[in-house]
Amino acid sequence: MINRETIDKIMDTARIEEVVGDFVHLKKRGTSLIGNCPFHGEKTPSFHVSVTKGIYKCFGCGKGGDSVRFIMEHEKYSYPEALKFLAQKYNIEVEETVETVQDLEAQNAKESLYIVSQFAATFFEEQLWNNSEGKAIGLSYFKERGFREDIIKKFNLGYSPDVWDALTQDAVKNKHAEEYLEKTGLSIRNDKGKLYDRFRGRVMFPIHNFTGRVIGFGGRTLKTDKNVPKYVNSPESEIYHKSNVLYGLFHAKKAIRDLDNCYLVEGYADVLSVHQAYIENVVASSGTSLTIEQIRLIGRFTQNVTILYDGDAAGIKASLRGLDMILEEGLNVKVVSFPAGDDPDSYMHKVGAGAFKTYIEDNRQDFILYKANILLAEAGTDPIKRAGIIRDIVESIAKIPDNIKASVFIRECSSLLQIEERVLLSELNTMRAAKFKKASAPQARYQQQHPDMPPADLLADEEPQVITAVAANDELQEQEIVRLLLAFGHELVSWDKIDNMYIGSFIMQNLTDVTFENALCKKIIDHYRIEIENGQLPTANQFIKSEDRDIADLAITLSTSPYSLSENWYNKHNIYVRDETVNLKATILGGLYHLKKRKVDRILLDLLKEIKTENDATNQEILMQRYAFIKNVEKEISRFLGSVIVK
Repeated sequence: MINRETIDKIMDTARIEEVVGDFVHLKKRGTSLIGNCPFHGEKTPSFHVSVTKGIYKCFGCGKGGDSVRFIMEHEKYSYPEALKFLAQKYNIEVEETVETVQDLEAQNAKESLYIVSQFAATFFEEQLWNNSEGKAIGLSYFKERGFREDIIKKFNLGYSPDVWDALTQDAVKNKHAEEYLEKTGLSIRNDKGKLYDRFRGRVMFPIHNFTGRVIGFGGRTLKTDKNVPKYVNSPESEIYHKSNVLYGLFHAKKAIRDLDNCYLVEGYADVLSVHQAYIENVVASSGTSLTIEQIRLIGRFTQNVTILYDGDAAGIKASLRGLDMILEEGLNVKVVSFPAGDDPDSYMHKVGAGAFKTYIEDNRQDFILYKANILLAEAGTDPIKRAGIIRDIVESIAKIPDNIKASVFIRECSSLLQIEERVLLSELNTMRAAKFKKASAPQARYQQQHPDMPPADLLADEEPQVITAVAANDELQEQEIVRLLLAFGHELVSWDKIDNMYIGSFIMQNLTDVTFENALCKKIIDHYRIEIENGQLPTANQFIKSEDRDIADLAITLSTSPYSLSENWYNKHNIYVRDETVNLKATILGGLYHLKKRKVDRILLDLLKEIKTENDATNQEILMQRYAFIKNVEKEISRFLGSVIVK
């Protein structure tokens, strides 16, 4: 159990922009920071971070919270685990009872997978540096490949002894359960029920997640036996999903964000060599085909990707087919191709770090133009092949969501392919129309099967009815009152005869005759009222950090906005737009009277229904008198609202 003082220190120290910024590339927009949401796939940023409030909110998927909540959501940590993570980030000592390995494993099975993986990484590293076999075979191999000691240590490279169960025995000896050795794939159980090491006799490349925790391994054999696979990787587990991981991202994410570019290579050794050339913004797909999840990982930090290809022509052509996915995700793609027979690893060691860097800078090409040159060289003068290549290139351009970028590439390819721009545009539009038709096919089939349903293009006409139905209650007005309490409750004001009163107290005094219908709003208002009666004025943070997740989510939503006013309105257009804080009295009274008007309108509507259904003349007269009185109240509120708006 972490004590209260430590929790408070962590919460006070953690900066939301720093915590989120480790995982998401944030850009300033107005008073907020924005980026692509890490919780759902998106191409247009809808993820906002408020530095002043210390919270994040995604207006796409709805997730929001503070620094601790972000780590819990992103890393799937428990509350104590998230606190420990932040404590480690900010070098805060966590005071708690000492737990044994067994206690930790029993506490959380998933955490146990991390623990045993870290144990294995430490074991392999110690074998490399301190064991005679490891030094003679593993360390010698890395040094023969030209890797410096600082690079070897930076990536925690290691060696697995060529012994049947060296790691397994050492792990069991240190009280790690066999169950977790199997689940991580570090150990395999044979037909006789005995465990043995998966990676024996290999140099080891630990694979880290976003936060630097070891989640898997790649092991390379040093044997020449063709029956032994060159590389063996960890199997899928609860903590390791290869399609969601980029090797080296933990070491590269800061450089990617700072330089606004990501170099993408194929294997472990390529990442090490590029780092050795003092280029740290590099990651690898670890020999697997690039996945959408991996592309979106890169997209969190930058919109610019540079692919470093080896010089193998067949490999280049095969890779081209998969890179259209990057274009579809809206990223800008450039390509660097190395001379025939070289890859980033071999070329760096051949020419040295300085010349390697220069080569990359001098040989970057846009992916579309690079692809066109490669395919045209292969087609030669064959008109049929050239026609096929033109369609292939236009198909790639059709995947670019940005119309301006697509138009630029059409123009450049027109010159390169020696074909009229209008012909390429016509082909582009045909492909996009076919794609749209294909995407619409399921709806068309549904329409044929359900002729009574309105067509899809008429669904938009239904939206006003939906909005009207929602607006039939007072939820929006009630939420506005809660928003005003959270935003301005602690403001001290002097209005007319009101002297030195907190806005929170003023609002609550004016709600004595109002009943809230929305359950969450009512909870917040009731809590606010109780706190004021006890002599306390609640803060927005109390609700944002509420243990009631629904209350916290509503408080976060009402405390943030996806919109901010551009400075250009005044700086460029000389148009002054009044902020709601300029006349707080109008803002607060406007919120209160809009809510009261909604309540009065509902009363009037109910009275009209009663009058229409009432058969007794006397009762009907009483109802009509009440209706006239309430109508006068409604007119006074409307008159007041009209004057507030223009003040």
